[in-house]
Amino acid sequence: MDIEQKAEISVGQIKSTDRKEAPNSGPVSRVKKLVSRRLLVGIKDGRFFLGTFYCMDKQGNIILQDAVEYRSTRHSSPSPMEQRGLGLILIPFSCRTSCHVDCSIEEQMSLLSLEKQK
Repeated sequence: MDIEQKAEISVGQIKSTDRKEAPNSGPVSRVKKLVSRRLLVGIKDGRFFLGTFYCMDKQGNIILQDAVEYRSTRHSSPSPMEQRGLGLILIPFSCRTSCHVDCSIEEQMSLLSLEKQK
């Protein structure tokens, strides 16, 4: 299960930085590390969305800003992928099939080690 799938957090919690965190705030701190990072999210119909992670709600829905949609073209065209700019989008938890953070290998290992600390 992905880090962001395990996190149950409200939009208000992810945006608040001046509030003291509860001792059991592991998921909150993991999701905060993803804010403003580039995320590639795949959905069930085969499309992918690349955008900047903005927030996640308790249900696991993700909001990306400056998102671009990529989809496979089945016609003979110069490019096998078609893209279009979307802006701010919500990706429902029920539609997601994959989620990848755009960062270095070291950063990915660091995020995974947070998972094992729990």
